[in-house]
Amino acid sequence: TNRLTLDITDYNAVKAFMETNKINSIINCAAYSSVDSAESHFELADRVNHLAVANLANIAKQNNIKFIHISTDYVFDGNSQRPYNENDTPNPQSVYGQTKLDGELAMQKINPANSIIIRTSWLYSKHGNNFVKTMLRLMQERDSLNIVNDQIGSPTYARDLAEVILKIIASAHWEPGIYHYSNNGRISWFEFAQAIKELAGLTCDLNGIPTKAYPTPAQRPAYSLLNTDKIMNTYGFAVPDYKASLKGCLAQLNALLPD
Repeated sequence: TNRLTLDITDYNAVKAFMETNKINSIINCAAYSSVDSAESHFELADRVNHLAVANLANIAKQNNIKFIHISTDYVFDGNSQRPYNENDTPNPQSVYGQTKLDGELAMQKINPANSIIIRTSWLYSKHGNNFVKTMLRLMQERDSLNIVNDQIGSPTYARDLAEVILKIIASAHWEPGIYHYSNNGRISWFEFAQAIKELAGLTCDLNGIPTKAYPTPAQRPAYSLLNTDKIMNTYGFAVPDYKASLKGCLAQLNALLPD
């Protein structure tokens, strides 16, 4: 579904949809993900990222069905010196991060047995608006770009994450709880842009700048690398290297690249 076909903030609408369509699992990819806009639209962000998740958790509990919810590295403050694991204490620094954490907490309180939360980071794909597609466009339009070089994390190809989710749903093994998933790599946004430039064969000049030179309404985590050991050990998944996954995405975006 999408917001045109189902309003997940409407409990009765979700309940009716579930019953009519005989749903046996829920994968919630919906989010108010405009990080800066959320700072001035708390009520809407909370409705989508928190209250709607509570709706889904209640309905999953009533129907005894599996519920997988996608969360974010923004639940952390970014002050760690090592990759965050699932037991680290969240401390969000933005409305987006706080509302996503509130959704996690509601879900765990209402329906812990049927709930899996997957925190991910720096999502991109051939669909929608994301960093990779923006960089491809801007690198063809401009001679140079300034990219933040002091925020550290790892990109996640949405296709890889989708495959992991579907494998969990299909698995006979269901282990509820929180998991972290991103592609392997420890890079800055600047280094990510450099990889996109290199793999796409573009010539735009890239300049690394500090976060303070690019102020935004919402505070971003300076460090949000996620430890993926738990999901690998529990379900036996191999986590691809970020460059290998980026190559796969760029192959699907050939139409956007120069001849």
